[in-house]
Amino acid sequence: MFAFASLLFQFLGGPVAKALVSAYQAHLTAATSDKQTAATLAGQEIAAQNAETQAITQLKIAQIGHPFEPEKIAMYITLVYYAKCIIWDKVLGLGTTDVVAGPIAVWAGLIMSWYFAKRGAENVTTIIRAIRN
Repeated sequence: MFAFASLLFQFLGGPVAKALVSAYQAHLTAATSDKQTAATLAGQEIAAQNAETQAITQLKIAQIGHPFEPEKIAMYITLVYYAKCIIWDKVLGLGTTDVVAGPIAVWAGLIMSWYFAKRGAENVTTIIRAIRN
């Protein structure tokens, strides 16, 4: 049994292994520059797609901003008030909320109109800039 295993390993380590290595080397040397160029271009394409994805993500972050900016906090407050009035009071009929009057009502209206007007103006300028480019 040992003699057979020795003969088998000697055979595999000798001419068969040498033939496999020489065939692989021939394959590497026979590779044309077109194939190498195609592989290089494929790698560059993947890198470009990755960079583009990162740039799009950074643009979205820059456009949206941080969720705790003062303008957004003010909008959240008025949104909670209107949601409570509409959902809790009117839809579910579970309570009543006093009417906001006086300067508070003016400020709430100004905050909401400023927020929507500002976002609308930003969206219009973004569209115009995209059309010009």
